[in-house]
Amino acid sequence: KLREIDLFAELSDEALKELAAIMHIERFKRGELIFGDGEPGRAMYLIAEGEVRISKQIEGLGEEALAILKPGSYFGEMGMLDGEPTSAEAWANRTCVLHAIKRDALLALMAKDRAMSVELLWSFVHTLSDRLRETNSKVTFLATAGRF
Repeated sequence: KLREIDLFAELSDEALKELAAIMHIERFKRGELIFGDGEPGRAMYLIAEGEVRISKQIEGLGEEALAILKPGSYFGEMGMLDGEPTSAEAWANRTCVLHAIKRDALLALMAKDRAMSVELLWSFVHTLSDRLRETNSKVTFLATAGRF
């Protein structure tokens, strides 16, 4: 199943086995907070079942949904990688089964297996680059739309 997730599609079979060994399952009921905006980034999550809403509280406007993520998607990778506070909230939009990869466990695995860590880091780089490119397009659109 891990190979079906874009982030892990190019990893070796051995790297996938090592990742699977450090994952654990977390369950959230509909409407339950998975993590809040500004919390330390402690884990990334792969959605096995359900939906997750990534949102941000906008002063004077309330909650703005940034994305609705479905099975096969993942989130929390930025905070997990750099340990910085999260930049949005994650809510169980529907009852969810998530596979969590804790930051400490991943860092320990990467320290133990340097070849796997290089593979994984390149996958993260590609993913983050794609997401940044998409965000740049949205910002350009919003800036252009605001002129009219």
